[in-house]
Amino acid sequence: WSAVFYYFGLWREDGLDQRIQELLRCQVRERARRLEDPSLVIIDTQSVRAAAGVPKTTTGLDANKKVSGRKRGLAVDVLGLIIGVVVLAASAHDNAAGTALLDQAAERCGMRLEKALVDQGFKDEVVIHGALMDIDVEVVRRNPADQGKGFVPQPKRWVVEQTNGTLLLHRRLAREYDHRPDTSVSRVYWASTANMTRRLTTPSPTWRDTLGLAA
Repeated sequence: WSAVFYYFGLWREDGLDQRIQELLRCQVRERARRLEDPSLVIIDTQSVRAAAGVPKTTTGLDANKKVSGRKRGLAVDVLGLIIGVVVLAASAHDNAAGTALLDQAAERCGMRLEKALVDQGFKDEVVIHGALMDIDVEVVRRNPADQGKGFVPQPKRWVVEQTNGTLLLHRRLAREYDHRPDTSVSRVYWASTANMTRRLTTPSPTWRDTLGLAA
């Protein structure tokens, strides 16, 4: 185990975990007949409870969600593939995660990136930050008719919710166990790498398979 964690830490410090994830993301997008880099990203945050022993200096309380732990922010494309990751104390405002994720997305997508979708938890600071980078940040608001109905998927934005749910299937991400936030970020990249590896190695259904399912 010590040897495994040694290389885990080595690749985390070197950024190799993120580069491997990036290469696989490009392959998955190409397989879906899309350009390597997206023109639109969806940004969201999720507060995750911290396990006992995680340093208090790297955690906090999300007063809105009543969760003590860390805030995990994701920027994904329309396929749900991860473009950027940030891990902060749960007490941090969504704006802090949003601006950091916009910076990551702009760096990794270059001039292709034109638009970002966020929810109502993100305020003007993120919109202004995006405008300074020539990125149109749209705040997607809930339909008033959906009030009181619980969780209602929103067009396009549901993709990032699905990605968060998929990551939680990896037991190490169901709770914050790591002392260092950058270790948590690395675990997200490796979980994403595992998910994309399955996508790339699982044969796509043929039209005959589709007909069989329809029958």
